[in-house]
Formats: sequence, structure tokens, C-alpha cells
Amino acid sequence: MDMVIVNGSLITGDGITFLEKASVRIRGTKIVDVMPYQVTANEGDRIIDAGGAVVLPGIINAHAHGCIAGPSMPSGSLPLSAQDISYQRNRHLLSGTTTLLNVCGLATPDEIGSGALASHALDVQVSTAHTPSSLGAARVSDGAGLSAHHLSATIDDMLARGAKALGEAGGGQTLGGGAQDYRYLPQAIEQATGVTIHPKIARLFKEAVLGRRLDGAAAASNDGLEALLDQYALIGHLTAAQLRGIVVETVMPPVHLAMRGLSEIAAQSERVGMAAIFHNAAPTAATLVQLAEAYPRARMIAGHSNHPMFLPEEALTTARLLKERGVTIDVSTLDCITTRWRNGPENLDLLATEGVIDTLSTDYAGGDWDTILSAIQRMIAKKQMPAPRAVALATGNVAKAIPELAGDRGLIEKSKQADIVICDAHNLARVRHVIAKGRLVIENCRIL
Repeated sequence: MDMVIVNGSLITGDGITFLEKASVRIRGTKIVDVMPYQVTANEGDRIIDAGGAVVLPGIINAHAHGCIAGPSMPSGSLPLSAQDISYQRNRHLLSGTTTLLNVCGLATPDEIGSGALASHALDVQVSTAHTPSSLGAARVSDGAGLSAHHLSATIDDMLARGAKALGEAGGGQTLGGGAQDYRYLPQAIEQATGVTIHPKIARLFKEAVLGRRLDGAAAASNDGLEALLDQYALIGHLTAAQLRGIVVETVMPPVHLAMRGLSEIAAQSERVGMAAIFHNAAPTAATLVQLAEAYPRARMIAGHSNHPMFLPEEALTTARLLKERGVTIDVSTLDCITTRWRNGPENLDLLATEGVIDTLSTDYAGGDWDTILSAIQRMIAKKQMPAPRAVALATGNVAKAIPELAGDRGLIEKSKQADIVICDAHNLARVRHVIAKGRLVIENCRIL
């Protein structure tokens, strides 16, 4: 029995094509026909009426965390619980994602569905960052989720076992990024003072002590730190010297190893010819530019190029420098679209308006990530780019950047895997139906 989608508008994922009315015929796991008109159904066909909706390729999220049972994050931390992993997977699927690359980097492919995790309609794959310095940085920063078989794993072994890309090279935990703001620094300050601070305050303290590039540039004096402590009611709990010590001792130990890990991953990418995802932020930007020059055949992807440690113009300048050197520019929703608990949309808006973005993902943002389709809807509503181009950022463009992950999907065209999302025409973030590998897995917002 074929499945036929009728009456909807269609965006194919190629960055250009929009059809006001079209029909899509699915047989088994494949798209067998795409027709720019309404078809007459055959007897026995299953009809999905997409009237008032837009039909898109299934979203491909190539920078996510928290969706597997292995070590979490580039810090090799303990895995999330099975319930939390299930929640993350369901959120992604309900938001239109059908393919996801978990880039924690230190898990193994057999941990995708291990333990108490049930099989899932979301196609989850893993990357590998098993290089000596990346593993060393994880052990220094945390490493509680790493066992002997993780520590002895190699990139060649992981690729042979099914890893789809390299990375994430570096991370917020090991390179003074967001995880230091929302987890490690608040924990350290609470342990020292008994006071819980907001991640935004932790970021202010971190950047006041270390600078946005972790190099001490523009770091605050002791008087400046005392003023910050007074502003946030921590005078009497910490001195400037104590705050400086906490920040340095919490943030800096893994940084040298993590920076060396960037070079190792770039070299491995050039050697094995696989895409590699890198932590792109103010502390790593200059290094990534140098690596793109040193390893011109490496398939580098600059992850979350809208990172909040950048000022907007810095994010744009870095993206242009990397793009000129052949690097794929990825941006992430983080929590900057609708949640905005820690991050705002300024960097993302500028990169979108200037047309430098290649791909779009979520990252993790402490679990507060906003959906990819909400970011696409924002880009369209703000007229930052046409709808077909915005949709391609998370469909066809990702398939081109990482064909090992998604070369058989990402486009609504004949012979491609039938991963399809049907969204509200007035707001693409409202997902109604999802088809994965030719099977209806979400119907009217309900997981089947």
C-alpha cells in the first residue's frame, strides 16, 4: 500500500524549490514520485491530506547531545538517565527531526540504543572524538562516564563500527563555554558560598576573570571583581582573589588539552576524509582559522558559530574567515529563539541576515535548546532569507555536508528516503505529522 500526501505546499530542501500544490507518493521506505499537481489516488492508497500545511523534508540535526546512553558531552560525563534520554529524543522527533547526530564524541556506536532505551523512530547516530588529547581533556574536566573501553577506543575503530563523523572537537565543558556557565561554575560557587547564582552571572564572572578568549585580555582588576561581587550580593561570601581562584581552577585545567584536541581532530579529518565538527567560540576561533589553513583537505564544520562568547561582529568576521577557507558554517538554536534563559538571538540574526550560514542545528544549551523549525520560522518571518533557503539549512545542506549521515535523505525527490514533516503553513514550528523511513510516526502531534 502506497502513502500519498496531497493538497499541501511543498519545499523540497534544495534551497530553491517551492511548489504551491504538490503530491508525494511513498512506497516502503522511499519516495517514488513527486508531482507538482494533485494526483488521483489509487485504490488502497493511504491518503494524508496536507491542506493548509507545508510539506518539508525531515529535519537533520547534526549537532545535538543527550540522546544516547554513553558518556555525555566532550567532558565524558555520566550519561543522562534513560528517562531523560527518552525525553530528549521525543522532543526532537515531535519538533520534526528525523535524523540526529549525537556529537558528545566519546560514546561508542553500540551505546545508541543500549540499556533501558527502547527503539525509537528518530534515527540517532554518533560521532567520534577519540584522540589522546580529547580524552585527556575529558578526564581532567570530568570523565565520570568513561570506562576502559572508551579510553582505549580509536577513531579508526569507531568509524569501522559506524560512527558518521568526527567531533565534537572541544566543548563548553573543556573550553570555557556554556556548560561552565550553567553547570560547573555555579556548582563551584555554591560549594564555596552556599549561594546559587544564575548562569548569566557565572558567565560575567568567568569573562571578568579570564576574558572572552580565556587569554586574560580585558580581564577585570580586583576592584572590578569586587564591584561585580557587590552588584550580585556576594560581598561577604567571596573576595576578589577567591572568585579569581574559583574561576581559574574550574575553567582552565582542561583547556590546553582541549585545544590540542582540535588539532588532532583536524588532522584525523584530513587523513580519513570524514566531516569533523568543531567547537567554534571566541577562545577557539583563531585556532580554527589556522587549522583550516594547515589542513585544507579536512572537512571542517564550525559548530554553533553564533556562540554567545562572540560579540555579533566577531561571530560574523570569524564565519567569513572560516568560510573563505572552505569550512562549513553551522549555527545552533541554543536557547536563543523562544526560551532565552541565557542566550539571545543577536549573533544568529546577524549571521542569517549576512547569508553566511550553511547548516542549522540545536546543540544542547543545558537541555534548554529551542527547535530547529522555530529558528527557520524566525528567519522567514524576519525576511532574513526565503523559506526554501531557510529549510535547506537543516535538510539538503546537511545531507551535502555529511553524506555519511544523511546522503540518502534531506530532499523530497524520487528515490530519497521518505523522511517528511508536515507543518502548519502559517508557522513551520507547528509540526502536525512526521513520516520517518516511510512510516507515519507522528500523527496530529501524537507519537504513534
